[in-house]
Amino acid sequence: MKISYNEFHISRKIRDFCKFDQQLYSSSGNVVLANIQAVRKFAEKFNTYFDEKGESSKRISAGSLNAMGLIDEIFHYVCMMYRRDKQGDAFEKILQELDSSFTKKEIDKLLLEFSEEFPPVEVYQGKTSAKEYLERNAVDTGTGKMRSNREQTLEELILLRLANENPAFKPFAVLFDDKKLAENPLFDKIWAKIQKDFASMPKFGPFNHDLITMLREPVVFSPNSLKGQLDYIRQYWSEMLGEFLRRLLSGMDTLTEEEKMFMHYNPINGGEVNMEAYNYDGLMKEYERFSPDREWMPRVILMAKTVLVWLDQLTKKYNRPITRLDQIPDEELDALRDEGFTGLWLIGLWTRSNASKRIKQLCGNPEAAASAYSLYDYNIAENIGGWDALSNLRTRLWQRGIRLASDMVPNHTGMDSDWVVNRPDLFVQRRDLPSPSYTFNGENLSWDPNVGVWLEDHYYNHSDCSVVFKRVDFRNGDTRYIYHGNDGTGMPWNDTAQIDFLNPEAREAVMQDILHVARNFPIIRFDAAMVLAKKSIRRLWYPKPGSGGDIYSRSEYALTDQEFEAKIPNEFWREVVDRVAKEVPDTLLLAEAFWMMEGYFVRTLGMHRVYNSAFMNMLKKEENQKYRDSVKNTIKFDPQILKRYVNFMNNPDEDTAVAQFGKDDKYFGVCTLMITMPGLPMFGHGQIEGFTEKYGMEFTKAYKNETPDQNLINRHWHDIFPLMKKRYIFANVENFLFYDVWDNGHVNENIFAYSNSYGNEYSVVFYNNKYERAQGWIKQSCDYAIKVGKTEEQHVEMRSKSISEGLNLHAEDDKFCIFREHRSGLWFVRRSREICERGMYIGLNGFEYQVYLDIHEVCDGADHKYQILCDTLQGRGCYDLETEWEEICYRELYQTFSTFANAVIPEIHLILNPATEKKPAAAKIKKEIKALLESAKTAAINFYQTANEFAGLDAKLVTPEKQFETFGKLLEKIVLTKQETSSKKQPDLISALKKCKNAENFICAAMSFDKNLDDLLVSYAMIKEYAEMGLAKKWALNRKIHEFFSGAGACKCDMKHELSRLFSIAEIAASKNSEKDEKKAAFKIVSSLTEGEFASLLTGANSFNGIVWFNKEVAEKSVADVFAVSLLEGKKDEEILDLFGKIVKAMQSAEYKCAEWLKPFAPKEKKVAAKKLLLRKNSRLKYGL
Repeated sequence: MKISYNEFHISRKIRDFCKFDQQLYSSSGNVVLANIQAVRKFAEKFNTYFDEKGESSKRISAGSLNAMGLIDEIFHYVCMMYRRDKQGDAFEKILQELDSSFTKKEIDKLLLEFSEEFPPVEVYQGKTSAKEYLERNAVDTGTGKMRSNREQTLEELILLRLANENPAFKPFAVLFDDKKLAENPLFDKIWAKIQKDFASMPKFGPFNHDLITMLREPVVFSPNSLKGQLDYIRQYWSEMLGEFLRRLLSGMDTLTEEEKMFMHYNPINGGEVNMEAYNYDGLMKEYERFSPDREWMPRVILMAKTVLVWLDQLTKKYNRPITRLDQIPDEELDALRDEGFTGLWLIGLWTRSNASKRIKQLCGNPEAAASAYSLYDYNIAENIGGWDALSNLRTRLWQRGIRLASDMVPNHTGMDSDWVVNRPDLFVQRRDLPSPSYTFNGENLSWDPNVGVWLEDHYYNHSDCSVVFKRVDFRNGDTRYIYHGNDGTGMPWNDTAQIDFLNPEAREAVMQDILHVARNFPIIRFDAAMVLAKKSIRRLWYPKPGSGGDIYSRSEYALTDQEFEAKIPNEFWREVVDRVAKEVPDTLLLAEAFWMMEGYFVRTLGMHRVYNSAFMNMLKKEENQKYRDSVKNTIKFDPQILKRYVNFMNNPDEDTAVAQFGKDDKYFGVCTLMITMPGLPMFGHGQIEGFTEKYGMEFTKAYKNETPDQNLINRHWHDIFPLMKKRYIFANVENFLFYDVWDNGHVNENIFAYSNSYGNEYSVVFYNNKYERAQGWIKQSCDYAIKVGKTEEQHVEMRSKSISEGLNLHAEDDKFCIFREHRSGLWFVRRSREICERGMYIGLNGFEYQVYLDIHEVCDGADHKYQILCDTLQGRGCYDLETEWEEICYRELYQTFSTFANAVIPEIHLILNPATEKKPAAAKIKKEIKALLESAKTAAINFYQTANEFAGLDAKLVTPEKQFETFGKLLEKIVLTKQETSSKKQPDLISALKKCKNAENFICAAMSFDKNLDDLLVSYAMIKEYAEMGLAKKWALNRKIHEFFSGAGACKCDMKHELSRLFSIAEIAASKNSEKDEKKAAFKIVSSLTEGEFASLLTGANSFNGIVWFNKEVAEKSVADVFAVSLLEGKKDEEILDLFGKIVKAMQSAEYKCAEWLKPFAPKEKKVAAKKLLLRKNSRLKYGL
């Protein structure tokens, strides 16, 4: 019984030229459309026609050819349905009308011409003539009825005409060009008659059109797009398509695959990322299962290092071979610790693929290593020292509080990995070639003699990039084509093999590798984690019919929802998180995930951290509203997601941070955001040094000869690293508040403003990510979600807090808010009530950032200190509030002292430091001093008078005139003694002092050892009585003197610090004078040095192992200064020097123990009390009190 079937009409001329296989023609067996391999062969042969004609630009793709043929076959199917469901004799009647109008002879002539030009298979093969073929009848399989081949040919003729009318079919016109048929003078008339007759027949289809009009619907809808026409058919004809629907969807997917391949080979946007603000609509229906953090996890700050490049850089830096992990110098690890890093991510630790290395060498880089993400297995590479070297490094890092992080590449292996060789069934693969154009004639890249692997040839000349590589088992001839790893956004990763995650054995094998990595690294970064979410596996490798197209040829493996769920019922990542939590619980899991899946990865899949690429991309492009909206949307949905972001300014796949953000304020502003927002901050390799080279994953060294930018490094030390040490304040979200900055009724979207706190430590951060100046007020935070109620009744409510609530401030008149701006070091005072009622104002220049720390509220006292400070400062900052308060309180005192000091200090400096080396005569010096004193007398008396008034009646001070007289005597003695001082520094201070027989010798020797002592003693002489009574310290005269010396260009040391020491020493020296008994005096001196308020400053007293120790050098200097001050007045020199000798002897016998030094002088009746006192002191030092 003959079967009536329609054929894929191709002109005899093209058949003769291409010599197609016969199977390519028949649509009765659905060969052309159901088997995409046949279509690809057809397209390959057809394209040789264009090539040989020199018209290669006209080459067509298999996907478009498949789509065109599919449309043709669907049209045939619609014609069958019309015959079956509407009018079974429609084509027979059309023929009758045509025979009647034009005669049967003319119609048969046209049908014969058609059959000769577009011969059916039997006619083309010569099995029958066209005339005989037209005279036969056959069974119409669609209707089950007999029909003539004249009817079947008429249907072909109609669809041929429609094909020639279809603009989207033009690239294939040579296959079915009807120009020769059109030479028949009746052709156009016959076509017009056909259309007219069908118009009078029953209507059909979703829009109730006649058959011809219905067949034109897709063309009218999308005249120039095959995909658009298929989409129309999908939308409006789907109910009638039956089994054709799945084939139609597959055809659309094939077109999409080809379109994406073209985009990958011809990128049109240079890789520029365009992101939208995060939203969480897709998570509303997903369950919540965050993984709880361990205590250390929120405080991780990660530094990334490409290990081979780093080792080479260290080799050059230290001028010795550093090729192993255990050779990395301790200095480098110390630097990471001191900078504030708590995690080190080393990229490229594992044994890499030999094939990957060889490919890169064949492509022109003889120095290349394999990619760090094309792995042989999960053993530490021997060329960097293997497991032993890793253990050494890990221990040294741990000693510094730094955890080691490693990559894990779960999606794929290297194309010559252990698994490819020994467990090939674990990979996505096929037995036939996905494209007939693929060839594998290059070098065998396998290391194993039993198995060969080949990269597709066209990769080497960059003319194509195959989605598969070839694997052959030489032992049995088994040949497979294994897919390369691929995320569907670009080229396949040509040195990798894609693991098949629908294979449960493969999933478990990857799981075991993950657990192995977790047992060796407390932080794991999962490379390209997003491709292993179920919806990504589905989209990329087993697409739903009609939803594929991301990876060439994978639409052939489309699965229904039911089929896919049966093969992988659970999320792989959820299983990973649960297994790691159970078996290796103290592990931080960090996912590299994009595609708006960030929230899903942490909230539902349970990753501890996930990449936040929006941070880098949006802030780089200054898309500030987008990123602010991302933050606001995140905290409105679930603030815990924000805490789990990994914020970075570059990563190994991106340009360096300085290439993207520069080296100036914008860089440091964004960097400040990175380390002060919730989320894990991650720095890139070379970021701190300002390197511009992007290190490829195959690099064994840096190719640019770059030196660290010291200015950039220094600014990190000033602006960034101190904040990293405060990471605990910024890491969590429980107290995080994000603010809109309001300026004249509008929100300034360029300013980022937020506050956070930990315990009683509060912070506020502002940053303007735009060149233009910006200002405004913050008062009320943006809404954020909070869970309320018990677990079974828990629900989410929106909350908002004011800045005053965030900082725990109170709207009371005696309350003031104190805070320090980190970068400038300035302190500010604000009325708490003002912040509560109005908020906080900020004005920022372009790319300016401010971080407020040490925020606390104080209650004003009876002196109204903070009210006065607030009113005086008028909003400006100051470097020290106590200094500012001193300036207010002692304004008159400072004014008189300033006049006195300015009259004395410059002149004294000139006398003490003559322009010539020749020492002036004593008489000349005395004359100069006398002149100086006469000129300064009024200012001095005025100061002493004012100071005595500030001291009060209880101070029992001598008259200003007597004070001035004493100053003059001491000044002359100091200057004359200085003239006798040797310029040669004494090698040992105490030995030199012990030899001294009088005051002048002693002071002279002390000055010889300490070149700043003359200036210090002059300063002391100016305010001797006030120093001895502790008033100089109270009035901060050490600071003022430092200012005067600095102003005169005479400051040779930290006068403020040294005078603070000297003032304390003056108090000790004065208290000694009140004791007539030598032993008591000694006890008073030593106890003051070792136990007093300033023991740490004067002797370096510190507690260790239950003993209070002193520092030899610091203690010797202080003892020397005590006696230098005592000897200045020239009284009882012998007794003083004798006492000095005894105290020094006891010190040298004490073995650095404070108690032993004090013991010889402790009164017998007070020895027990002295011992208790030392124990108390020991306890205070031990606990930092």
